[in-house]
Amino acid sequence: MNLQELLGIALPVIQAPMAGSQASALAIAVSNAGGLGSLPCAMLGPDALRAELDKLRAGTDRPYNVNFFCHTPPVPDAAREAQWRQALGPYYAEFGIDPSGIQPGPGRAPFTAEIADLVEPYRPPVISFHFGLPSAELLARVKSWGSRVLSSATTVDEARWLEDHGADVIIAQGNEAGGHRGIFLSDDLDTQSGTFALLPQIVAAVRVPVVAAGGIADARTVAAARALGAAGVQAGTAYLLCPESTISAIHRAALKHPAAHTALTNVFSGRPARGIVNRVMRELGPMSPAAPAFPLATSAIAPLRAKAEAQGSGDFSPLWCGQNPGACRELPAAQVTRELGAAWG
Repeated sequence: MNLQELLGIALPVIQAPMAGSQASALAIAVSNAGGLGSLPCAMLGPDALRAELDKLRAGTDRPYNVNFFCHTPPVPDAAREAQWRQALGPYYAEFGIDPSGIQPGPGRAPFTAEIADLVEPYRPPVISFHFGLPSAELLARVKSWGSRVLSSATTVDEARWLEDHGADVIIAQGNEAGGHRGIFLSDDLDTQSGTFALLPQIVAAVRVPVVAAGGIADARTVAAARALGAAGVQAGTAYLLCPESTISAIHRAALKHPAAHTALTNVFSGRPARGIVNRVMRELGPMSPAAPAFPLATSAIAPLRAKAEAQGSGDFSPLWCGQNPGACRELPAAQVTRELGAAWG
């Protein structure tokens, strides 16, 4: 069974779920164009999640994907939080922020039984996960709804693990991809490969369909992915300048800047994610040893982001983007989807 038959889609094109950069409108546009639209859910509280799922069901009768994280919430470490706030201290002083008033908090929640209770009435056609898979019990519950299960692998070992633990489709996430790395069996970033090195290795190692992600933005990259054995492609950065995207004017301007370049950073969440290099990444170093474990780094930097953005600056904002920002075009999401699908042939 090919990817389209498995997921019930006309085009082998998946829109990458991009937390903080989209809502249901983008997913609806992609699904209605024949691809698989995706809704990122890790940053949505129960009421917001229910509202977005209602919009999805009302906006399309085609398959769609809802995406969740599978991280294990860390035990808060007061000493590490203090170290992190000390590293941010000069910035707090610059913006007149009193750090004692900043409440710690995770900002992102993993998939739990409580979330499954909320999602179950919707029985989404597809559910994707980042950072592995939920417990066997939760995964069995998801599959009992008839939902197809996707998850990201950044190494061959992760791909084999996902297949062994029940994934129906594996997303081969190359190092070029924007946003959070899906790495989950190791913390070693030296294991991370580019899409077109990783993809054929995973295709050879597993039996389930493999989707190429990372740097997929035009006809040439789609054709390359297909030639290397991909069953389909996933694109994220290519959709960021679409009118359905919810990114800020600051983020849009950064994507259009001719000197925009990206790096993996942990300063915004505590976990490696690819974004456009800005002031805080340069000055603290993209990968800071002071940053608390994911997702606890978020709360301390959030007030700096708010202050800077109020002044029109993205110096403290997570400007998520893949390594190919020049591929972004200000086109409707449906058109981007159809063009990528046409490139598949």
